[in-house]
Amino acid sequence: MKHTEAWKRSSPNEIKIGLISISDRASKGIYTDEGIPALQLWLQTAIITPCVFHERLIADEQEVITETIVELTDDLGCDLVLTTGGTGPSRRDVTPEATIDAGTREMPGFGEQMRQISLRFVPTAILSRQTAVLREIEGHTALVINLPGQPKSIKETLEGLKDAEGKSVAPGIFAAVPYCIDLIGGPYIETDETIVKAFRPKSAIKK
Repeated sequence: MKHTEAWKRSSPNEIKIGLISISDRASKGIYTDEGIPALQLWLQTAIITPCVFHERLIADEQEVITETIVELTDDLGCDLVLTTGGTGPSRRDVTPEATIDAGTREMPGFGEQMRQISLRFVPTAILSRQTAVLREIEGHTALVINLPGQPKSIKETLEGLKDAEGKSVAPGIFAAVPYCIDLIGGPYIETDETIVKAFRPKSAIKK
C-alpha cells in the first residue's frame, strides 16, 4: 500500500489515534456527544508520547462504522482506533459486528476485561458485547477497540480501579495497549504512570 501525506508523523514515536463516537441521536445533533471529548481528555492526560487525533461522529449503521474504521486505519494511518457506543443488545447496536468486519484478527481479551471491570458496578455489564480486533493491511497494522458509551465507564475501563490507598484492584485495558502496539510494529507509547502504567516485559522496555 502506498502511504499518503496523511500518514506522515511529526516524530518517529508519534501515535495516530482514531476516535469514533457511534450514536444515532448525537450524529443528528439531537444531543451533544460526550464520548469523544471524554476519550480525548483521558488520552491526552494518560499518554506522554506525541499524539494526533482523528475524530468521527457517526450513526449506528454497520456499513458506515466499518467504512469509518477502514478510513482511519488505511487512509489516515491510525495505529489505534477507539470506538464508543453501540455495543449493547438492542437491534441498533451493531458496533461489534462492524468492528469484526473491519478486522483481520480478533483480540477478545479486551472485551473480557472491560466486562470484568463493569461487573463491579452493575450486573447488566454482561449485556455488553465490546470486542477488539487487529486490522492488518500491507505495511501497517492497527488495533481497534470498542469502549463503553458513558464517560465514567470509559475512564474506568481504560484506567482500571484502585482502592482508597491507590492500590490497583482491577487493571484497566490501556495498560496492555502500548505493548500490543509494539508487537504489531507501531510507535513506542509512554504513559503517565500515576494514571496508568504501561506493562511491558523487561526486555521490551526502552531506556
